Amino acid sequence: MSKAEAGVLQANTIDVHRSLVVSSDGGEGAPDERDVVESHSDADDQADGEDNMGQDSANLTGRKKKLFELRLKMNEARKANQSAMVAEKKKTEAPPESRGMSKQKWIEERKKKIGKLLDANGLDMSKAYMLDTQESAEVKYKKWEKEPAPAGWDVFNQKTLYDAYKKRTKNVAVDVDEYNRMKEADPEFYREASSLQYGKAPKLSDDKIERMVKELKDRDEKRQSFSRRRKFHEEKDIDSINDRNEHFNKKIERAFGKYTLEIKNNLERGTALPD
Repeated sequence: MSKAEAGVLQANTIDVHRSLVVSSDGGEGAPDERDVVESHSDADDQADGEDNMGQDSANLTGRKKKLFELRLKMNEARKANQSAMVAEKKKTEAPPESRGMSKQKWIEERKKKIGKLLDANGLDMSKAYMLDTQESAEVKYKKWEKEPAPAGWDVFNQKTLYDAYKKRTKNVAVDVDEYNRMKEADPEFYREASSLQYGKAPKLSDDKIERMVKELKDRDEKRQSFSRRRKFHEEKDIDSINDRNEHFNKKIERAFGKYTLEIKNNLERGTALPD
């Protein structure tokens, strides 16, 4: 509880004490709530009540003391309800963005606007793409497009090889501190052809060698799992004895298939054989 809330609660306690003391002396009874609220602003009354709070609580007995405790609990419950209400309101309200409108509110308003346009044109939400302009549609489709995979001799050009190199180096952990230490320790870290240490590799740790071996094994497994072999279809007629013969039969079929179609059908029906 903050100092301000503690001061208000203490002022309420003083007013309750005073009302109970006045009623016990035969006064007009407990003061109205408005009088209690107005008395909170009187700092002199609070100071006087703080001195007499212990004496007033000692004079309370029986039902008056119970009423005093109930009013204290009511004040505490009211404060707790107010703080809970403020916290709940903060949760329900979206936090404002630095530029003004929150992102969630902007999305909701955009959905409502699109819904009105769709209703006006007699469309449903699945046809929302029909509201896009040509420029916005081109930008959207350009994001979805992917670069085609290299084919033919493009597999060996410089750009493709460099892209493959970058893809491999994504998983390489670089220790800059160790690199700087090795460069400072060896004056000929970058050797020339005339250097006496030409061809001498620096000493590497075992974990780096194991990491390199693991990367090579992963590449080998990926290469073995990749295959451009065509899938075998069980419902297809088998007219070859191996892959090479199947490829040859396809070439023959492309060249003479339209001429031999009737002969094949007659052979299958048995009508091509003499009686």
